[in-house]
Amino acid sequence: MTVQAADAQAFNWKKFQGTTLSILANNNPIANTLMKHRHEFEQLTGMKLKVDTYQEQQMRQRLMTVMNAGSDEIDVFMSLPSREGLQFAKAGWYADMSSYVKNDAAPGYDFAGLSPGLVKDATVDGKLNGIPLNIEGPVLYYRKDVFAKCKVAVPKSLDQLPGVAKQLKTCEPGMTPFVSRGLKPALPFTFSVFLHNEGGEYMKDGKSQLCSAPGKAALSLYSSLLKDYGPPGVVNYSFYQISSLYKDGRAAMAFESSNELRNMMAGGARLKDTAITLLPPGPGGLHPTVLGWTAAISSHSKKKEAAWYFIQWATSPKTQAELAVDGIVSPRASVADSPGFRKWVDAQPVRKEWIDAVNQVGKLGESKIGYPIVANAESREYIGQAVTAMILGQKTVQQACSDADAKLDKLIAGN
Repeated sequence: MTVQAADAQAFNWKKFQGTTLSILANNNPIANTLMKHRHEFEQLTGMKLKVDTYQEQQMRQRLMTVMNAGSDEIDVFMSLPSREGLQFAKAGWYADMSSYVKNDAAPGYDFAGLSPGLVKDATVDGKLNGIPLNIEGPVLYYRKDVFAKCKVAVPKSLDQLPGVAKQLKTCEPGMTPFVSRGLKPALPFTFSVFLHNEGGEYMKDGKSQLCSAPGKAALSLYSSLLKDYGPPGVVNYSFYQISSLYKDGRAAMAFESSNELRNMMAGGARLKDTAITLLPPGPGGLHPTVLGWTAAISSHSKKKEAAWYFIQWATSPKTQAELAVDGIVSPRASVADSPGFRKWVDAQPVRKEWIDAVNQVGKLGESKIGYPIVANAESREYIGQAVTAMILGQKTVQQACSDADAKLDKLIAGN
């Protein structure tokens, strides 16, 4: 008898049999991998899932429409606490799951086994607004075969990146030397590592710091790498385009989420020629970004208790172990240390480097993406505007940071 089957005898997984839950998901590896196992949930509980999947921006637009209308149309949605946590909490859109965790958890669920840091990120004013689904951060994927052919060393510091990209461009002119996010609302995820490695912060004493020396250095380096060594149309690039470009062998370096391993390696062409590391340190040291998506219950849902059953299934040790061998790093340390996961990791050298990099992200990383204010999402737009204006050659670094700081200072003052 399986553990989950044994649990089913002690815990009534069929309590809400016949219920249909509406799930709003981001079209990313987490949701896509989780939904491969949806039949297990439906069989276990007798419930049905209605899953609507959108690209990230469209998902949030759909959520905003439904939540602002006070509709009970959505029961569970994916959320990113580092981005919208304070905003959604202030709006009252999250249902507090604290009582469910204490009073209605299946045997063996082990809430305490989830990453304390990610649980803390999902908690506002003592209310548990989401349960972590994964742990991730940007890592540097690179073609070790191309580096060897071009006799180029992996950069050991940020200031070496442009020189390495230039050498790769000369050696392999048909290949994109470096790619990362250029889409305005998406790029702060990757840009933030450059800023913090340069020794910068977004905000100090209530004022925006993009025009500080480290801020200017980060803006200049990030934008010039994408302008001079990125692909055409990079200002439209998020993880979808980056993963495709790299998987198809058209990029030598890609700085993108650790979560994209599965997509990068799809088809197997990159399994043997890829290596993975962290972005090299800068004057400020090594400061990776770490975050985790959560599963949240809509405060307007009329099926909150049933929705909790879905969330505890999705974040249970058993389900998390199944996601892990598809490249989704679990927020549960027990899963990362399990024999099944270790066997999967040990089967390919690139997976060993990947999990080593993610472990470093987990140990060293912080969720400092954009400004620590309720209007975090809007702050990211202004960061994106500054970077893309420089990529397109529309503004100097002084013009870009000054314009952004002026808008951001007003935004900060209003929060």
